[in-house]
Amino acid sequence: MAVDPNDPIYLAPTAGTQHPELMLSAVLHLMSHYTADGKGCVKLASVIERHLKALAALPGLSPVLSATCQQLSEQWAGVVERTMPRPQKKDDGFLARLMHRSRPTAQVV
Repeated sequence: MAVDPNDPIYLAPTAGTQHPELMLSAVLHLMSHYTADGKGCVKLASVIERHLKALAALPGLSPVLSATCQQLSEQWAGVVERTMPRPQKKDDGFLARLMHRSRPTAQVV
């Protein structure tokens, strides 16, 4: 099944949304699509994490469900962090070689 990234379900939850059953339904739907193509999508993981965080913050949610959403939100944040591409280190090798060549060498007499 193809995932349509323009589907409103992929949008971040609106602040103050008081429909926990819709948000829970949406996050379960998103979670079911996370590895549908055999590999995870960092954008989808980020949306899942935001939905869970928003659910955990709802004042009318039961304490057990709120704590579960908070814990899962933290776990999905870890997935996002591990999945994000690492910034490439700049090649200091060239600069180090250049500086090494420009240093005067001490001569032993």
